[in-house]
Amino acid sequence: MYARRKHAYFAMMGVCIALFVLAWGVVRLWSVPAAVIMCVVAMVIPPFAAIVANRKGPEDRWWDEPDGERRPPRR
Repeated sequence: MYARRKHAYFAMMGVCIALFVLAWGVVRLWSVPAAVIMCVVAMVIPPFAAIVANRKGPEDRWWDEPDGERRPPRR
């Protein structure tokens, strides 16, 4: 499950970088407003990528769940 989230995160960030590069490397030669719109779309992607990467799956353990072992407290 973790690998699927990691792949989705890197795919979304790859699309983000591709949009920035294409916007200012290619599209701006024909239409500056279209390049700006592409950058705005690219600007919105990273927060959603972070949400996808940090989402807890149904079988994932979380940081505050006990692991089943009883350990004595550290002093």
